[in-house]
Amino acid sequence: MDSEEQTAAVDFWDDADDTPQEECGIFGVFAPGEDVARLTFFGLFALQHRGQESAGIAVSDGETMRMHKDMGLVTQVFDEEVLAGLKGHVAIGHTRYSTTGSSVLRNAQPLQCCLHTGTVAVAHNGNLINTEELRSEMEARGIPFETSNDSEVIARLIADQPQAHTVAEALRAAMKRVRGAYSLAIMTEDQLVGVRDPYGVRPLCLGRLGADKWVLASETCALNTVGATFVRELAPGEIVVIDADGVRSAPGVPMERPALCMLEMIYFARPDSVMYGQSIHAARQRMGRELFREHPVPGGADLVIPIPDSGTPAALGFAEASGIPFGEGVIKSRYIHRTFIQPDQRMRDLGVRMKLTPIREALEGKRVVMVDDSIVRGTTTGNIVRLLFDAGAKEVHVRISAPPVQFPCFYGVDLANQDQLVAASHTVEEIRRLIGATTLGFLSTGGLARAVHVTNDNFCLACFTGDYPIEIPPHVKVSKFALEMPMAANGVGTARFATAAHSRDVGYDE
Repeated sequence: MDSEEQTAAVDFWDDADDTPQEECGIFGVFAPGEDVARLTFFGLFALQHRGQESAGIAVSDGETMRMHKDMGLVTQVFDEEVLAGLKGHVAIGHTRYSTTGSSVLRNAQPLQCCLHTGTVAVAHNGNLINTEELRSEMEARGIPFETSNDSEVIARLIADQPQAHTVAEALRAAMKRVRGAYSLAIMTEDQLVGVRDPYGVRPLCLGRLGADKWVLASETCALNTVGATFVRELAPGEIVVIDADGVRSAPGVPMERPALCMLEMIYFARPDSVMYGQSIHAARQRMGRELFREHPVPGGADLVIPIPDSGTPAALGFAEASGIPFGEGVIKSRYIHRTFIQPDQRMRDLGVRMKLTPIREALEGKRVVMVDDSIVRGTTTGNIVRLLFDAGAKEVHVRISAPPVQFPCFYGVDLANQDQLVAASHTVEEIRRLIGATTLGFLSTGGLARAVHVTNDNFCLACFTGDYPIEIPPHVKVSKFALEMPMAANGVGTARFATAAHSRDVGYDE
């Protein structure tokens, strides 16, 4: 990776964030007569929480495919002029957090490839575990690669199916080769296609917009934003094809077992989304109730506070079950976003204080229960605990609405390497001492099952238990930059990827 890419990949909050980092959000719409680019823009806006590094939209009018993508938030990448140039009746969009490949423009999505039957654009959420094997095989046959993400492997594999008569057939053949987690929104000149991997690790749902217009989205909150009605979640291994003839389910690959990422229920999904037929907000409140039942506060407490925003529903549930008053103890800045400006060390040290401001009047002299959704490295949690004590809290009892994170994720969540996961090498009591809390309690996996009203064998809990539903080959490493070196060796660091509407749209570094 060259120095320009290294700078671009810097996240102001890398050292301050102590939570699992976001995945990606995908959106698709088939709606003749509608402004599909604008609908996709609003759909991506609703999915912004899933990734803030880059955003892109591809549209087709039945003959020509146009695309625009760039680094930044959805509102930074698109304006009225850009949207006006994206005309068509079918569109897909993507908002990215990088889990494989650097955070640079060439890795932004959607990605385009040429099939023998036309052009295909692909938006991907998830992570493959046999990327290097598949890519090496295709490169040996002369197939070029121009990005450093695993999503291009999927796109190239779909394109590398000359015997397929339809994109669904090409996709099915590709699905038999890839291993790992993937939800895809795929667009041809006249079709929208959605698919989930045979374990359903990453979410994808179908919505209806009026009588004969359809939407695909990572979460139901995006359907609500564009006025679509939720129809159903796609089944693991299912392919859904949408075109002028309506919606139909095409043969995919057999479901292995349902294994939706439990972090969707705990942390990733927006609280106004629905998964497994239930409100995420309500499920998180139940996690808080279970957390109190498993870890009441010895001697009681005066106040339950959340670490906003993702800790709020669990804190409400904890307060309700315990009878301890719920209140605000810290205020989160609504204007802090990911940035590509290199911070100095002082700004890194102040990272938590720039994001969270304590309310001294609420905390001073109080026995406080601080509810959050996860501890990964432990650094930020310790800083917040000190922040509360500095603001006058008498006691700080930390309660986490998830089990301890002890194992890395290979399926599309950018967790730390295992040697950076504090729970992988420390007991709960040792973590308590490290973060400086008065007491510490984590929700158990059994408590999660009770809270979500679904048995744990319907979820992936690998980061908590080490039980990976999709077998991980021994040689697979946890590195989002695994494909960077092959790219540098092949000299494709500035390669253009397919075609697009104008020069700013193509995936290469200026």
